[in-house]
Amino acid sequence: MRAIWKGAVSFGLVSIGVKLYSATEEKDIRFHQVHRDDGGRIRYKRTCSVCGEEVSYDDIAKGYDLGGGELVILTDADFADLPLTSSRAIDVLEFVPAEQVDPILYNKAYFLEPEGTATKPYVLLRDALADSERVAIVKVALRQREQLATLRVRDGVLLLNTMLWPDEVRTPDFGFLDEDLKVRPPELAMAASLIDSMAGEFQPDAFTDDYRAALQEVIDAKVEGREVVQPAEEEAAPAAAVDLMAALKASVERARVARGETPSGGAGEPTPISSARSAKQAAKKTAAGRTTAKKTPAKKAEPAKKTAATKATEKKATKAPAKKTAGKKAAPRRSA
Repeated sequence: MRAIWKGAVSFGLVSIGVKLYSATEEKDIRFHQVHRDDGGRIRYKRTCSVCGEEVSYDDIAKGYDLGGGELVILTDADFADLPLTSSRAIDVLEFVPAEQVDPILYNKAYFLEPEGTATKPYVLLRDALADSERVAIVKVALRQREQLATLRVRDGVLLLNTMLWPDEVRTPDFGFLDEDLKVRPPELAMAASLIDSMAGEFQPDAFTDDYRAALQEVIDAKVEGREVVQPAEEEAAPAAAVDLMAALKASVERARVARGETPSGGAGEPTPISSARSAKQAAKKTAAGRTTAKKTPAKKAEPAKKTAATKATEKKATKAPAKKTAGKKAAPRRSA
């Protein structure tokens, strides 16, 4: 890792030299914009919207929009004179219980490494902070901006979490918050049962970024010149129940089955999921029965036709000799 900042943690009269490292990194797959026909990189030029000329970085300043097309232009000299008292220091302001810090305030995380001879005071602060079960609220200036942050211990290292300022957190303004919606006690109890059936210990390694893995598979397949194997389709979830209680009961059953538990009630009253499965099985049996019923008469009909034909042949055979006998007897009568 490469240090992105150097400074000191100011802890009372103690100063601890530290280096700052990014504690996280994004694993997102990044792409370049290229020309579809020849793969050439797409480049963007910094041009002025007024004169149309290309502008170098040295000639670029910052402009604050006043509205109505008016700008206030600020240069590096304007920023250099700003009173950033904590520009190279991490000033500890107070120590507070960790649960008092709303997680929505957390922004980015950085590791702190002791620098030079600051290892012993660094370890002292780390151990004292861990024993206190509190986090340190600090101020630090990063990238020309003063930020509020916390110091806590993680894996034996001091971790700096920058935070948003309170006025940077939006207040939710949704219509349903003003509505008088009441939840029935049975519904609340069933929701609590669903939470209990899905309870577990959080293990981050158990979760994966399936989209990124699939995208990497596509890239690897193109590099190796092979076909992309399509992942097996997941079983479609049953249609959502209109009734809230029925949906909660079905959710509890599914959660218990997923955990290898026997659904409550065993073969008791059906739920939307079990009813849907039973209906599918019944439909398959009915369809199979109809198909068999249609095929069975057809097979029996052939022998019946053969029997009728055989009877007709026998009748003809019986009548034929009778006619011949009558003919033989009639001949003598004519001669007489």
